[in-house]
Amino acid sequence: MNSAQPSNTPEIRPWPALWSLVLGFFMILVDTTIVSVANPSIMRGLDTTMVATLWATSAYLLAYAVPLLITGRLGDRFGPRRVYLVGLTVFTLSSLACGLADGVETLIAARVFQGLGASLMTPQTMAVITRIFPPRERGAAMAVWGVTAGAATLVGPILGGFLVDAWGWEWIFFINVPVGVIAFVLAMRFVPVLPTNAHRFDWLGVLLSALGMFLLVFGIQEGESFDWGVIWGPVTVWSLIIAGAVVLALFVLWQWRQRGEPLIPLEIFRDRNFSVGSAVIVTVGFSVTGMSLPLMLYLQLVQGLTPTQSALMMVPMAVLSIVLARPVGRLIDRRDPRLLPVLGLLLVAVGLACYFFMARPETPIWLLLIPSAVLGFGNAFMWGPLASITTFGLSQQLAGAGSGVYNTSRQVGAVLGSAAMAAFMGSRIAAKLGPEVADAAGGAGTEGGGGSGALPAALHDGFAAAMGESILMPMGVIVIGALIALLFAPRPARTGGVRLPVER
Repeated sequence: MNSAQPSNTPEIRPWPALWSLVLGFFMILVDTTIVSVANPSIMRGLDTTMVATLWATSAYLLAYAVPLLITGRLGDRFGPRRVYLVGLTVFTLSSLACGLADGVETLIAARVFQGLGASLMTPQTMAVITRIFPPRERGAAMAVWGVTAGAATLVGPILGGFLVDAWGWEWIFFINVPVGVIAFVLAMRFVPVLPTNAHRFDWLGVLLSALGMFLLVFGIQEGESFDWGVIWGPVTVWSLIIAGAVVLALFVLWQWRQRGEPLIPLEIFRDRNFSVGSAVIVTVGFSVTGMSLPLMLYLQLVQGLTPTQSALMMVPMAVLSIVLARPVGRLIDRRDPRLLPVLGLLLVAVGLACYFFMARPETPIWLLLIPSAVLGFGNAFMWGPLASITTFGLSQQLAGAGSGVYNTSRQVGAVLGSAAMAAFMGSRIAAKLGPEVADAAGGAGTEGGGGSGALPAALHDGFAAAMGESILMPMGVIVIGALIALLFAPRPARTGGVRLPVER
């Protein structure tokens, strides 16, 4: 296809399109963490239990992660702009329903639709970047996309604490409505309608991928809740995980054997950088999600901070990630970027190592801002370069499928990190404080009790040591990611990701 843009078609403006997409992308990622701060208020407001309240988060994450393989391909079939706008509409309306919920069941149902809307939106953001930015300008765009993904998870607790304290838990959802409307108008104005081709939809692939992802993600995500044992009747957590893995294996076999158009063309994995990047992003999702729980519990139960104050300790990380996004993006475009994600991953590991050594009751609060700043540098060099290198060689026709696989890998890593951290952290608390004290301390943290009053001073040393040791797990995983990232090959001189004309 001719990469030159015909004179009778509207001009594509990549940067306004990117900022329009980033606004919606930021909003849906904030909602993965914003509810954690509001859980106690939701419990009181809806007169429900902690377990039921936590399902509001679990339902969102399940509905978000499970369809990503499918929704990435939907963008290829129906156009990324159209699918993005449908997802944004679903997300915005379900946010309103969440805020108006008068019972926890209604809230959980609305959160499911929120997750589905987010799943429709996420792959389209990366796919549009791949298709509208010239290859040698794509690094800066991917840097903005990547830092948005990293910073949004940090902003969620801060914004959530402010909204809950100021107006109540409902406003963590109501705030999405005006933002969603603005994002819709901007997307209509600036995001181009890109050409699509007629496709046969792989319905068996849809069924197998959705079922396999649901069984796998549900089993991992809820394993700790059921003590990795029986869920109901003869069904155990491990049977769900194994069944999910088997179904996904059948899905891969079907994708390989079928003669039509597969849901996930396995040819994308012939691109070495895509395969390496998809493996690395699993470790990133694992570590970024896993590190937050012990860190927040240490800040609240040992250092005596409120949830909002704890989240504010992450401000250096968020600010540096955002400030460095464009300079790092220019580095991606001008030089061989293969070592940039390695540097970023190792800096994140260094920041986590600092937390490990500083996790003591007597550590001054200001000193804990230093590892937060190190993590900011690490995030800036990790998210954007990783996304850029991974997707650089994908053709236009595979942009949606590749984005779906990449984002699915990140979400599966996050679910793994959350589940593994819950189990590992519990074992470290039990080792330092004993099983009985561990249950009491863990309960205080789960219920969001901020401040050292939730944990007796005599337990501070043991609890701080347990949280510090827990941070070693995401640190080790992110180092593994850095080692995998060393396998990146040089960027190809040519790529199918040239700019496309806009359809009328």
